[in-house]
Amino acid sequence: MVATRADTPIAGAPPGGAAARRGGEAVRTCGGTKPGPQDGPHNGIYAAIDLGTNNCRMLVARPSAEGFRVIDSFSRITRLGEGLAGSGKLSRLAMDRTIDALGLCAEKMRRRGVTAARTVATEACRRAANGRAFVQEVRDRTGLRLETITPAEEARLALGGCAPLLDPDIPYALVFDIGGGSTELLWVELDPAGELAVQGLASLPLGVVTVAEECGGGDLCQRTYDAVKDRIVHLLRPFDLQHALADRVRHGDVQMLGTSGTVTTLGGVHLGLKRYDRSLVDGITIDFNDIVEVSRRLSTMTLRERAQHPCVGRERADLVLSGCAILEGLCELWPVGRLRVADRGLREGMLLDLMRVDAMEVA
Repeated sequence: MVATRADTPIAGAPPGGAAARRGGEAVRTCGGTKPGPQDGPHNGIYAAIDLGTNNCRMLVARPSAEGFRVIDSFSRITRLGEGLAGSGKLSRLAMDRTIDALGLCAEKMRRRGVTAARTVATEACRRAANGRAFVQEVRDRTGLRLETITPAEEARLALGGCAPLLDPDIPYALVFDIGGGSTELLWVELDPAGELAVQGLASLPLGVVTVAEECGGGDLCQRTYDAVKDRIVHLLRPFDLQHALADRVRHGDVQMLGTSGTVTTLGGVHLGLKRYDRSLVDGITIDFNDIVEVSRRLSTMTLRERAQHPCVGRERADLVLSGCAILEGLCELWPVGRLRVADRGLREGMLLDLMRVDAMEVA
């Protein structure tokens, strides 16, 4: 999947000023300098790195009137969590692949003169017995101060990054992120003024990598595919009852927004793109019937055929069906009818946090 392209403007800001102040550690570079009051924070250059179970992704950006403008990016599938479900540890090969990718990110940051950055790790480092040792090794070998964040912080940042895509006229939202090692889901209330209030959070230890490994590979038969869907529904049923989500869905008061490689891949396939294009996918709405149709189409392909599809590719070919099964489970439990696709999330949320904090410090 192609990363956000350079010189792409991103609008919006994270919900609630307090949320930005609660964010994790912002690492200052270039001698620890901060934008001075004479020139404001808009001369700063900011970087955000999201190290997931499957991907290592980075954005470098400058503030702009619209929010920020991406000036550099990086995306590589490193499969940090490969084999983690069985061994409980990050493998040597996976760690080396990932540290190589992080080293390239660090070099890009130096070349761009980044003044503030945040580097976070998610489920793989949370779960691995050697996660802390890996974090220290990353610092020793790349200089990056990797921060293992909680599921709640991961969900907050993802919401901050994709909040501008929410419809203010629909009072509630289900916002989810299907990752490599876990799936985070937020139940959000929108008030008439456009403020967001998180009413509930669910974090499931199921992502595209963990499901694929548990099921013995990426080619899920129909029985296994349905079993994954049923498991998602079963695990989220208490969350549904706790917040009376089904009633809200029946009354048409709920929108659904997804941010992950799964939903953007489905978006590209749905649009029939000859090459993945973020500008065409980010913000589109897909009917649930079309989600099922695209998922079925992908499931009838061989692994090789999926690898050759321009919106799937070799590195996602064995994972996309796991993501489709998780997504269909969400759609089955909460038949909202339509899904908004976000090709933005964690990194964008981190960038907006960093810029907001600098703006408050200068003010």
